[in-house]
Amino acid sequence: QVQLVESGGGLVQAGGSLRLSCAASGRTSSSYTMGWFRQAPGKEREFVAAIRWSSSYTSYADYAKGRFTISRDNAKNTVYLEMNNLKPEDTAVYYCAVTSLIQSSSRYEYPYWGQGTQVTVSS
Repeated sequence: QVQLVESGGGLVQAGGSLRLSCAASGRTSSSYTMGWFRQAPGKEREFVAAIRWSSSYTSYADYAKGRFTISRDNAKNTVYLEMNNLKPEDTAVYYCAVTSLIQSSSRYEYPYWGQGTQVTVSS
């Protein structure tokens, strides 16, 4: 079992920045992939970015490329999502999740999830 706790969400104006954190505990593994997803009201949960614990491999959704950066601190068992130039359409609950797969952008392939953190971007 893996426990995930997100933090760092909040209210920000368009063009601003936020850094989300996801602290992992429990049966973590260096072979895991950590992902960030988001879900806006009335919409499906969608992939944002992912990173492997044991390598520099990262992947991003097209809308996140150039604005969002995923990173990790292995010593702290924490994954971060730096979000810059935020737009109102980035408003959503952001979730981190864990999978044992090498890479995946499908929410169905992530068995462990955090509780989410709200990000609201005002225009």
